Amino acid sequence: MAALIEDHGIIGDLHTAALVSTEGDIDWLCLPRFDSPSVFASILDDERGGRFTVRCAGATRVKQMYLPDSNVLVTRFLGEQFVGEVVDFMVPHEQGATRRGASQLVRLVRAVRGRVDVDIRCAPAFDYARARTEVDIVEGAGAFFFSPLAQLVLRSTVALTADGSAAVGHVVLEEGESLALALSRWGSPRPLEMAEVQDLLDATLGYWQRWIRRSRYRGRYREMVERSALTLKLLVYQPTGALVAAPTTSLPEALGGTRNWDYRFTWVRDASFTVYALMRLGFTEEAGAFMTWLEARCIEASAEKGLHILYGIDGDVVGSESTLDHLRGYRDSRPVRIGNGAAHQLQLDILGEVMDSLHLYDRSGRPVSYELWTAMCRQLDWLEAHWEEPDCGVWEVRGPQQRFTYSTLMTWVAFERAGRLAHRRGLPAPRTPWRQAADRAYLQVQEHCWNPDVGAYVQYPHSRTLDAGALMIPLVGFTGAEDPRFLSTLERIEAELVTDSLVHRYHTDGSDGFDEPEGTFNLCSFWYVEALTRAGRLDLARHTLEKMLTYANHLGLYAEEIGPSGEALGNFPQAFTHLGLIRAAVKLDRALAAAGR
Repeated sequence: MAALIEDHGIIGDLHTAALVSTEGDIDWLCLPRFDSPSVFASILDDERGGRFTVRCAGATRVKQMYLPDSNVLVTRFLGEQFVGEVVDFMVPHEQGATRRGASQLVRLVRAVRGRVDVDIRCAPAFDYARARTEVDIVEGAGAFFFSPLAQLVLRSTVALTADGSAAVGHVVLEEGESLALALSRWGSPRPLEMAEVQDLLDATLGYWQRWIRRSRYRGRYREMVERSALTLKLLVYQPTGALVAAPTTSLPEALGGTRNWDYRFTWVRDASFTVYALMRLGFTEEAGAFMTWLEARCIEASAEKGLHILYGIDGDVVGSESTLDHLRGYRDSRPVRIGNGAAHQLQLDILGEVMDSLHLYDRSGRPVSYELWTAMCRQLDWLEAHWEEPDCGVWEVRGPQQRFTYSTLMTWVAFERAGRLAHRRGLPAPRTPWRQAADRAYLQVQEHCWNPDVGAYVQYPHSRTLDAGALMIPLVGFTGAEDPRFLSTLERIEAELVTDSLVHRYHTDGSDGFDEPEGTFNLCSFWYVEALTRAGRLDLARHTLEKMLTYANHLGLYAEEIGPSGEALGNFPQAFTHLGLIRAAVKLDRALAAAGR
């Protein structure tokens, strides 16, 4: 059986990423990009999916860690008489690199103590295990895997043999000895030298350590904040600056359930969180690259249809959603999906996040261009005509559409930030209509989305459903965090949606199109921390954040949700959660320092 979601680390090359289990398996990798078909997908089907295994036989314990300040992963196998290590990394692409042989995944195995028996098995399954795979062994060099659609080259310092369509090997390393394997998409197998591997390792370590040293954060949560930053960097597609929501597809939000989505795309909604987190930590180059990507989407968007909800990493429109019915899914959670149908939903909140990101970026001293401003004016004209329509909301429901409170809140943000930006920069704008639209959105939230019987802002007008999206109300400055209505909402959310530090986004009752449970939503937990911080409840905010940090996996990584027994659920690792962690930790740290704590 494939390892649990949380029993993984991630490595990557800024074009794609691989999951490495604590058992020594690479059981998820798409090549050459995040959105390419998989070559290893055993996390979605233990038998058919394909995996790349390197294990130290006879180990009784396994530990996993990153080398300091890096995304170089070490899996340590501990036996009664030996210690063996597998060092996994992918060689980062430089900006704009397109060299055909650039993608390299390297696995370095060391016998640290004693004699170590090493088992190797590389069994790719091309095109989501739909294509037939064949293997040729090249004596003294490695193996060549091919199918009608793709190929892989495995270079090795040790002899390999064929076992069906897999390349296998068994080696005994004496203390101090090493072996290495290097997997790439192009070229021909040729002998692999340990000196070459060491050079690649040194270059990769140097790249990550130089990058993370640019972080300005020095607060009390530095370890987790910097791990989140390193993880987010792995989720950036370097040629365009786009940030994928997660590198995986169809890891379920409930075991055996159907909320299994493809997250290998870029959500416009993530814009303000991305810019805030990157700018706050000092990663202005990455923030600028993402803003360049976002600017292109805004300029391309038509005045008739507005922005799409999500895009491919090149900025292309995401196609239709389909299922891979030959794959069993993670622990029999079907269907396995590729593509994402949410791309074609109406979600009216996204211009709020976009305008907030432009406001933040401009405020940092990077003025918006005239082309971008005129494009945003077109988008705001579209929003002014459509914002009162029902939509699918921030949670992308597949049930009946509503006039969701969150969407109305972000409509207010869109027009309020646009007016502020126009005033600050002296930009031409229809300020009176924008102010009127902001006022109407504000009044709708206050007069129709506030339910006095419930004592809270509810999910949509006149409903009784609580929604953790209301935690964003003070975070975007709609009201103060100590406003009586928000404090009452916070109290009701705490009573119904919060368990210790864990927060449900809402209670599922089938109205969202799914009659099945889900875990608590990690992003909402970090929103809760920030709301508590802003409300001045610093002791509870600190307790909640530090409890939430214990729900990360052994490497400090989060999936989208946490299940009933504390297990990770949903795609992994999830960018939105790590963005929320950075924002909450930085905000709380500053508040504690200001309070002399």
